[in-house]
Amino acid sequence: MRPRLLYTLLLRLLLPWALLHLLWRGRRQPEYLQRWRERFGRYPERLSRAPLIWIHAVSVGETRAAQPLVEALQQRYPDHRILLTHMTPTGRETSVALFGDSVDRAYLAYDYPGAVRRFLDHWRPQFGIIMETEIWPNLVAACAARHIPLVLANARLSQRSAKRYDRLSALTRSALGQLAGVAAQTPADAQRLAQLGARDVAVMGNIKFDITPPPEQVTLGDAFRQRLGGRPVFLCASTREGEEALILSAWKAADSGDALLVIVPRHPQRFADVAGLAMQMGYQVQLRSDEQAVAETTGIWIGDSLGEMFAYYGACDVAFVGGSLLDFGSQNLIEPCALGKPVLIGPSTYNFAQAAADALAAHAALQVHNARTLVGTALALLQDQPRREAMGIAALAFTSKHQGATTRTLAWIEQRLTPADR
Repeated sequence: MRPRLLYTLLLRLLLPWALLHLLWRGRRQPEYLQRWRERFGRYPERLSRAPLIWIHAVSVGETRAAQPLVEALQQRYPDHRILLTHMTPTGRETSVALFGDSVDRAYLAYDYPGAVRRFLDHWRPQFGIIMETEIWPNLVAACAARHIPLVLANARLSQRSAKRYDRLSALTRSALGQLAGVAAQTPADAQRLAQLGARDVAVMGNIKFDITPPPEQVTLGDAFRQRLGGRPVFLCASTREGEEALILSAWKAADSGDALLVIVPRHPQRFADVAGLAMQMGYQVQLRSDEQAVAETTGIWIGDSLGEMFAYYGACDVAFVGGSLLDFGSQNLIEPCALGKPVLIGPSTYNFAQAAADALAAHAALQVHNARTLVGTALALLQDQPRREAMGIAALAFTSKHQGATTRTLAWIEQRLTPADR
């Protein structure tokens, strides 16, 4: 039996699970129950009939990464509309915060042949761009059958992910081979993707280096800083499940003086849980959503908001990038570097392996191996202004050095389009 046919049969068997998954996620995030018909390729009527460029950004990180490319495409193709598709409500909310009504947005249909057909019939994109690593065999095959150029941009593939895809090598090789091309972040990513069957693979760099902190976020960061007072501020950003407990315990065991610990969990459904955990451990806690000045007796400030990460980075003195203390592969360490902040990362960085290695080599970041050394290093930096300033200067130089991927990627994409596609 052909691999894609077997894959489709398995998807049909998993349809009840997909519906139950939406219901289960909807218990904590009601947004999962909204617009659920879009996930099966049924969309409201289009308000514009302008030619369409489609970009798929599965969640928050990919949506932020797409920002420079979206803006470049809007300048290059002013008569086109941009469609951004997502798989998560937080990705969709990030799109609203970044682009407002200047783009169309929808959930990408699940990879059932009928749903994919309805998606393409409805939107009729002239070409498509999938951000980072999303490989949907039926979607890719349908685009190829309709001669819709589809590329993978800002592509990354860790060694562990490559091993997982290699277990389904026939299916993966077919899907990657039908793409119009792959723009990889690093030579290592390019090599792994080529080995799995991708053709026309080029190394373009990481588009995330081209993200400019929005002025309104910088202004909001200044407002946050006023709200926090004159205390030293250690930010733990985009933390993942299990990391907060380790950090809170280590912070409690340390002599933190008047320093304030700010925690911004990665996922909004965990905001209340993390605040509750901190209170159970005896901390006085305030929330960003309270819109109140932080009291001198407050030990923990919880950033319970979406789309404001640059503001949190702007308000801190030292930033830890979450998802790296435990084995989640790290969140985006480029963002705090772009604001000239000293950065701390944990041992798990496979999602940003090259960026992390380059940041460490540039002395823009320091790597720690457990929560105790994380807190100890952060407190030492809070007391060492010259070192913080030196790391901040190195961070700005590091981000500036690696910019330009957006321009290179856009030129590369256009080389793969026919005049009719542009």
